[in-house]
Amino acid sequence: MEQVLARLRAAAEATRLRLLAICAECELTVSEITQIIGQSQPRVSRHLKLLCEAGLLVRFREGTWVFYRTPHNSAGADMVRPILDLLPVDDETLSLDRARLDQVKVQREQIATEYFRANAKDWDRIRSLHVDEAVVEKALLDAVGNLAGGRILDVGTGTGRILELLGRTAEEGVGVDMSREMLAVARARLQRADLSNCLVRQADMYQLPYPGGMFDIVILHQVLHFAEKPEAAIDEASRVLAPGGRLVVVDFASHDREELREEHAHRRLGFDDAAISTWFRACELAPDDVISLPGKPLTVRIWSARADTETAKQKTHKAAE
Repeated sequence: MEQVLARLRAAAEATRLRLLAICAECELTVSEITQIIGQSQPRVSRHLKLLCEAGLLVRFREGTWVFYRTPHNSAGADMVRPILDLLPVDDETLSLDRARLDQVKVQREQIATEYFRANAKDWDRIRSLHVDEAVVEKALLDAVGNLAGGRILDVGTGTGRILELLGRTAEEGVGVDMSREMLAVARARLQRADLSNCLVRQADMYQLPYPGGMFDIVILHQVLHFAEKPEAAIDEASRVLAPGGRLVVVDFASHDREELREEHAHRRLGFDDAAISTWFRACELAPDDVISLPGKPLTVRIWSARADTETAKQKTHKAAE
């Protein structure tokens, strides 16, 4: 009961209610929050600290930036929505906050658009070498199946397209990437799609900041060909798979387009089925049938494998020790 009272006390203040309302919309930096709330950074930071200590907000660092948002899965999350439901929709202060939040979203969209435009030529050139992305996405949807109630991890999320594609039917979607610029693009995409159940984080695919057995689906979409150690990336992805979960790899079949290595930093010129299967089995994953999508000249393949229920439980227990 004391914990419930502590959370209620933390929320029972005008500025902190405003903070909960805007951070329930999307994740925000301290500078963005001060721009919306119109208060000094030290004052806002004190309120944020109290809400985080009460479990009503979560904070995470991305380089030199710190983001805040309401939790999606925790004891605190169970209290946030009922509290926000009590707020009047026509409150003048909250309406002004929402208008300023919309301005922040527009600014993010502009930054993302500029970055995307600057890099569009490279992406368009690579896309022209393989099968249409709509074909790949349909095949991926078919391979993943029903995600209702499931949790997705998109490793190397890039523009956030995979979360946009799969996140709507999932309980929660998480995308990780090392590039802050790409994360800005992904955030803009997710807010445009109104996917409040999805979020992105800066993280290394070799050291995912999540406990074992956390995700039902882990996807590496066009990521492995950039990896110095693809087998290590698969091993780490398998660690966070829940019992019975599925790991899905979408990438190029082996090819000889050497210019992709020289001009676009591809570390690997695709993969053959035997190598992927060997890496799956080394992680005690059971491979599914391979889906092949021929292009000109690059062929895209979808490799997937399931975590044995008992093996995944043992991995999770070992990781927790």
